[in-house]
Amino acid sequence: MDNIDLIFKIAGVGILTAVLHAMLKQAGKEDLAHLATLAGVGIVLIWVVQLLGSLFNEVQSVFKLF
Repeated sequence: MDNIDLIFKIAGVGILTAVLHAMLKQAGKEDLAHLATLAGVGIVLIWVVQLLGSLFNEVQSVFKLF
């Protein structure tokens, strides 16, 4: 159930980032629009890296690797 919540969080950040990018680009602030998009990608990337870390720890504990 926790993974479903993570998927919804990622989708929410994606939608929010897309809307913010469109608003800033329409206002003529393309530099800030790209920065906002980069920030959204960074947040999601941090979540994915943490999830991959927990996956590797789980695999390590299953196979008892050191």
